[in-house]
Amino acid sequence: MMLLRIASASLWNRRLAVGLTLFTVAISVALLLLVERVRVQTRASFASTISGTDLIVGARSGPVQLLLYSVFRIGDASNNIRYSTFEELAAQPQIAWAIPISLGDSHRGFRVMGTSGAYFEHFRHGRAQPLRFASGAPFSALHEAVIGATVAAKLGYQLGDSIIVAHGGGNHDIMVHDDQPFRVVGILAPTGTPVDHTVHVSLESLEAIHADWQHGVRLPARGPAQDHDPDHGHDTDHDHGHEADPDHHKPENITAIFVGLKNRSAAFALQRQLNNYPGEPLLAIMPAYTLTQLWSLVGVAESALMLISICVVLAGLLGMSTALVTTLNERRREMAILRALGARPWQIAALLLLESTAITLLGALVGALLMAVALWIAAPWVAASFGLYLDPFAFTPRELAFSAAVLVGGLIAGLIPAWLAYRRSLADGLTLHT
Repeated sequence: MMLLRIASASLWNRRLAVGLTLFTVAISVALLLLVERVRVQTRASFASTISGTDLIVGARSGPVQLLLYSVFRIGDASNNIRYSTFEELAAQPQIAWAIPISLGDSHRGFRVMGTSGAYFEHFRHGRAQPLRFASGAPFSALHEAVIGATVAAKLGYQLGDSIIVAHGGGNHDIMVHDDQPFRVVGILAPTGTPVDHTVHVSLESLEAIHADWQHGVRLPARGPAQDHDPDHGHDTDHDHGHEADPDHHKPENITAIFVGLKNRSAAFALQRQLNNYPGEPLLAIMPAYTLTQLWSLVGVAESALMLISICVVLAGLLGMSTALVTTLNERRREMAILRALGARPWQIAALLLLESTAITLLGALVGALLMAVALWIAAPWVAASFGLYLDPFAFTPRELAFSAAVLVGGLIAGLIPAWLAYRRSLADGLTLHT
């Protein structure tokens, strides 16, 4: 107890230098914990985005690309698939349900997704949690929209509000479908997934708003006899009229299909069948397996970031050890007095170890606080920009293990100044050096 009080008083007397050293350790610990927190919660956020979907079917491209744009709304599809393919697939006996989705438009930076009523019935996230409505109900007619929780919160929308969909993605609504506004009829409860950042409309509505567009430009008004263009689709441009009846706006192309099977053991056989589909080039993926492929791709970057953060921590601890060593000359008289009062050499060494441990412990605590504050500040922006939800206060056992390792590292770093202090003699401390 006496050594602890002496160490506290000594640290306080050198509070400026100790404060700077402590801040260095805190920054390094904050970086280490931040990398670990973002890594773990990013994986958890991705894993909870979709649940219960056995296959995702899209145009033939890369499996990871298909997963990213269809589930996480990251990137764009390289091609579409025919709606008739969806109808054939949905009619197969092993299919329990199938959800068509169509992407390509946006509203004030949020993705607009065309789908069917099956989406609200069958789509699951997290631990097989269904979509819930905070207010309103699914769309049932043209020009009705269901918005995610973040869309409603950030843009201040309520039921009955009117929204304008823009042609294409991006944050700037330049080519807008302002002649056919949508009415908000439902607001989904928060899910912590990209669903919160999505505006959902019917596939028929997307067809309707693109009826008078071609190559991203609205065409002049045309007569009913000239309206139909057999090559139209959602992500390609359209060229036909926009009657109010949804039956007149049956989609011809969609972006992807979420598939649920009656028996999951049939997933591999159906995947092979779809990958060799003779009608058009398709790609069927299993979300969980493709997510594993994604993590294997980013694992190298994760390891590199973790290695860098560990090196930063080692540099911080080495800096603390250097700072303690450089103060030994200034503290020779202090140690000589302690020896004269009866302190033994091991007690002097223990005093230095206590100081290094105290600096490391406080640095780890301040570092954890800095990390939490940084995440608390950045979390809304990260959620809005990437659809990732980071909890600033969800400390994990692995993070606690890292903190304990840093504490042990600080104790080891204190051995060098402790050993040097141990070797100082009483005569050396009582001799004035000029």
